[in-house]
Amino acid sequence: MFRLEEFDEKSFDAWVDLADAPALPASLSLYEELQQLGFKIFLLTGRSEHQRNVTETNLRRSGYSNWERLILRSASDQGKPATLYKSERRSELKYEGYRLHGSSGDQWSDLLGFAQAQRSFKLPNPMYYIP
Repeated sequence: MFRLEEFDEKSFDAWVDLADAPALPASLSLYEELQQLGFKIFLLTGRSEHQRNVTETNLRRSGYSNWERLILRSASDQGKPATLYKSERRSELKYEGYRLHGSSGDQWSDLLGFAQAQRSFKLPNPMYYIP
């Protein structure tokens, strides 16, 4: 059924290791435009720190480059609900003095919680959901 398959970490990790996820053309276009306008872009993902190399490889293959920081789950973040983990990381960015103008993600857990951006953009994901 559409959007009713709960996230399966083992299958997802195997897919991540392929480093072959294509960019969404509209997202990549927005990314490039924001960079041209001078925005600093932080990539905040639920992927684990041990997936950093394949994630960076995949991003570069897909056309992304020159991000300010790629933020992945550390060992201390394992087991935290996605909304809490991402809220904490956004809060750290605010504490460092950054203003969060916008945020996008394919899960509500990417956007909700505390330390939210001024604007949020929910992208569709017909494959899975993170409760």
